[in-house]
Amino acid sequence: MTTTLIPPQSLAGVRRESSTQLRNVLMVSYHFPPVGGAGVQRPVKFVKYLREFGWDPTVLVAENPSVPVFDPSLLKDLPEALRLIRARTLEPAYAAKQSMAGQSAQSNWSPTRWVRRMVRGAASLALQPDPQVLWLPAAYRAARKALAATPHAAILATAPSYSNLLLGAWLKRQTGLPLVLDYRDEWDLSSHYLEHSRRDVWSQTVQERMQRWILRQADAIVATTKRSTARLVERARQAGSRAFGACVYNGFDPCDFEVTHAIQSTIPPTDRFRIVYTGTLWNLTSIAPVVVALEQLAAEQPELARQIELVAVGRKTPEQSALLARLDQTAVRLVAVDYCDHETAIAWMQSADALLLLLTDGPGADRVAPAKLFEYLAVGRPILGVVPSGETAEIVSRFWPSGHQPPESPAAIAKWISSAVAAKASGAEAVGPLTDEERRASEAFSRRHLTEELAAILDQVSGSGNSPADGGRS
Repeated sequence: MTTTLIPPQSLAGVRRESSTQLRNVLMVSYHFPPVGGAGVQRPVKFVKYLREFGWDPTVLVAENPSVPVFDPSLLKDLPEALRLIRARTLEPAYAAKQSMAGQSAQSNWSPTRWVRRMVRGAASLALQPDPQVLWLPAAYRAARKALAATPHAAILATAPSYSNLLLGAWLKRQTGLPLVLDYRDEWDLSSHYLEHSRRDVWSQTVQERMQRWILRQADAIVATTKRSTARLVERARQAGSRAFGACVYNGFDPCDFEVTHAIQSTIPPTDRFRIVYTGTLWNLTSIAPVVVALEQLAAEQPELARQIELVAVGRKTPEQSALLARLDQTAVRLVAVDYCDHETAIAWMQSADALLLLLTDGPGADRVAPAKLFEYLAVGRPILGVVPSGETAEIVSRFWPSGHQPPESPAAIAKWISSAVAAKASGAEAVGPLTDEERRASEAFSRRHLTEELAAILDQVSGSGNSPADGGRS
């Protein structure tokens, strides 16, 4: 275990620090910079702004995280004098885990390969709720040492990984400190959708009991949509928990949109109508409806299809890459960009004529709001939201009423794209920019404002301060 103290910088702009003594909160977050990905940004932005609202975070992270992507550019958001506690995980490197998964999928049979599969399967069954459980022994020791050395007023555990919640619950039991669970994604939905998640009866039973016990330890449950908050509070009541629920959306940080000219210059210009998607393409955000729509459009209006460029920025599962490859048979230009740092992703967003938001119409999708939605709002480009009815559709329709198109209607998607491309060619705008009132409304999703909401929740569970605003409670 190692402890890192970020060198102090100027405290200019910190509002409450001079008049209110800061209280310490231990944040448990396996994923943290330089680890990359959209899920990392939520804890990072909380840490960036919490001191303004009376809370000084200590962050417990993995020293050697087994993850697919890294983004060192996120390190710039770490605030002055941040206490980072790093604990080693016993997991193998991510490449080794992927290799083992690939070997498990091989169809060739041999006695040796069969034995290896059985061993890997048994190990996987034992790693509940996720492989990050191998981080917990060192993380628990590091957390107890930090809590013994410095008084803390609360514990905040953010997930996934869901092992973070397990650790938070253990610490609550040992210390009596109030516990806030931050669900970036619902546990049940992640088990249904995530790649390589175990769906066998044993794993489901173990994780169900594990989550019920964790919920009973919680003082507050935070989720990223109102529907998700209501569902988790319902689960908590079924488990016998009295924890209150609060919705703290994902959001955007205005500082992230000050993209430098050097980064913008790396984005190639185009004379086509550029549709940009950023983020992972997988079963919960399938590109299939848009591919079908573009194929239909290309067959019916080949000249118009030659004016379209689709940019897909981020990781893609093999199935999603195969779907994108079908566009090679059309006049639509496809630009496939691998995972890149957050600053470059934002530069791609800013280069767009329209921003694409995807959400598969599956169980629980009505309770999901992709984090990139709020950054799309900050960019101010028209949003084509190919999403089912639910909370995401409601937010998209609030700001871009014509932009919501259901995934099961490729014809409607094609019509929206055709109108937008034709409007650009004529020098008009198919969808006008956000009004001043709409822009002011979108500021409710700023990361700073959302961190203030989290601080109010920490105030309440620690017995210092007012209750969260009624609008944030479930």
